[in-house]
Amino acid sequence: MHGLLLAAGAGTRMGMPKALVRAPDGESWLVRGARALAAGGCSQVTVVLGASAEEAIPLLEGTGATAVVAADWAEGMSASLRAGLTAAAATDAEAVVVTLVDLPDVGAEVVRRLLDPAPGRATLRRATYAGRAGHPVVLGRDHWAGVVGLAAGDTGARDYLAGRDVELVECGDLASGVDVDRPRAAD
Repeated sequence: MHGLLLAAGAGTRMGMPKALVRAPDGESWLVRGARALAAGGCSQVTVVLGASAEEAIPLLEGTGATAVVAADWAEGMSASLRAGLTAAAATDAEAVVVTLVDLPDVGAEVVRRLLDPAPGRATLRRATYAGRAGHPVVLGRDHWAGVVGLAAGDTGARDYLAGRDVELVECGDLASGVDVDRPRAAD
């Protein structure tokens, strides 16, 4: 199982790249996200960076995660997703768990729930929070080329998932799944 943490954006509403944001306890969202994927069952974790990548890469030291820089990160989430799936394609992973750096309350418990039962090459699975679709998303290898082909702008895999039978996994008892876009909400 391969974990992808998308953390390439400039975080304009946040006032800084979200890869550099720290929680009130001092832990960076970047490290928190990478550790959640690993502790949740991903044997490999790739973090996709873009804006301020040179500042973010040292934060990953000791996490076991690998950093990939999406040169076209300013295009939006789709660029990050393409870079991450390209990196995962070079491994023997059957599926990837894709999550976002700005979900600080989504932890290993959510990832574990999404990985039970173990996903395969054909899996499409998505976390929901009180019935609202969110992240992480599990993409089986059979879907990677299709996701890359439809990913554009800031939509990521949304258009690909919209036309398919996706298994929804309720995780509202474990986290809010709310993405944090502004500094006040980060506290």
